[in-house]
Amino acid sequence: MRKKSISFIFASLCVWGVITYFLFLDRPIGKEQNKGNIAAKIRDIEERVKEQFAENKKLIQHLRGKLQDQNEAENAESTVVKNAEEAQNAERDKLEAAEQDLKIQVDEAQHVAPEKSLTNEEPVIAVLVFSCNRVTVKRCLDQLIRLRPSAEQFPIIVSQDCEHEPTTNVIQSYGEQLTHIRQPDQSDIDIPPKEKKFKGYFKIARHYGWALNQVFLEFGFETAIIVEDDLDVAPDFFEYFLGTYPLLVKDNSLWCISAWNDNGKSELVDDSGHHLLYRTDFFPGLGWMLTKDIWMELGPKWPKSYWDDWIRKPEQRKDRACIRPELSRTRTFGKIGVSNGLFYEKHLKFIKLNDVFVPFTKMNLTYLLKDNYDMAFVNEVYQSRVVNYSELKSDTLPKSSPVRIPYHTRQAYKNTAKMLGLMDDFRSGVPRTSYRGVVTFFYRGRRVHLAPNANWAGYDITWS
Repeated sequence: MRKKSISFIFASLCVWGVITYFLFLDRPIGKEQNKGNIAAKIRDIEERVKEQFAENKKLIQHLRGKLQDQNEAENAESTVVKNAEEAQNAERDKLEAAEQDLKIQVDEAQHVAPEKSLTNEEPVIAVLVFSCNRVTVKRCLDQLIRLRPSAEQFPIIVSQDCEHEPTTNVIQSYGEQLTHIRQPDQSDIDIPPKEKKFKGYFKIARHYGWALNQVFLEFGFETAIIVEDDLDVAPDFFEYFLGTYPLLVKDNSLWCISAWNDNGKSELVDDSGHHLLYRTDFFPGLGWMLTKDIWMELGPKWPKSYWDDWIRKPEQRKDRACIRPELSRTRTFGKIGVSNGLFYEKHLKFIKLNDVFVPFTKMNLTYLLKDNYDMAFVNEVYQSRVVNYSELKSDTLPKSSPVRIPYHTRQAYKNTAKMLGLMDDFRSGVPRTSYRGVVTFFYRGRRVHLAPNANWAGYDITWS
């Protein structure tokens, strides 16, 4: 509008000048007037018109300058308003985040009381479920809630990463039956170029470190069972951990109780051995219990990735062992995950889940303490009959007593393990399920020990 006004003023002045010019030109002139006077007046009018044009030009330039200053002022005002709006939005986001954090803290305070034991001196053991973006966490949670003997003794904390809304909705649908916490750091992780495709393992390690700190340092629990969102659990899952809890607390040579048997396929376990438990130097994971003391040792040096391989290294294990069952008390149904089904089709889906309730809390399990276990174990292994794979496969040996298949080299172990259907890999030199280098399993109705020499001197990390 301002530009149109200036143009109109300029055009009006031009028209006025031209009309004035012609009025003077057509004015009646007496014959008595001198032509020279007329010419002089015309020149005078022309000069005035030129002066008027010059003044009009200055006026237009002045108006343009004013208009430009006004536009700049409006732009500056717009920038200030925009900055103010952005600052206001940022402040609102901070307030919303603070409100969310406060809500989480209130939920935690309402749902979980960090009691060390119940009034009957029974331990309180937190069940920490790790979740991300699988709505099938419902399958795991339904079983845990249905089978736990007491919500006070086994409070369930679900720690969620990923900010996956459908999974969040599933977890929150359980209300006060559990506590839902969310890993707040969703920032991108700086990953070495060669490991970009393993980004998921970095996120898992970050999540584990944060959640375990929450359970032991924020909630104040002394013991926790770690469960992943893709696990089925056995009917005596909680009874198993309650029964072995005193061993973990009493025996410093133990650092975990695991519900998992890495070689727990149907053809490699004793179907009637529901009560059988063993010591193992291999950290099994997949449903395991640890104490706050162990976490205070591991937490400060927690790795950025591959936490399970890291925990199996000698500097973490420190010659300590775990307890594991003959028949697994967990079984994974999660074919899809960061490992993209690694081992699942060939191995994991064949693991046999125990289906018989064993009253472990009423049993004497002191035979699993190191001082009692080692001598009996070594005697059984090295007093057993030595056989080779062909003899074992022929099924002509008596089934009443265990047998032993020796191995002396890494390759000899791997060859025999493959023939028997065992997992043949090593982690920090330790074969899966082994204790003192011995892998114990069941084969065609008899106990078998795949064992090194009796003068075994320890694991060789180069075998990994």
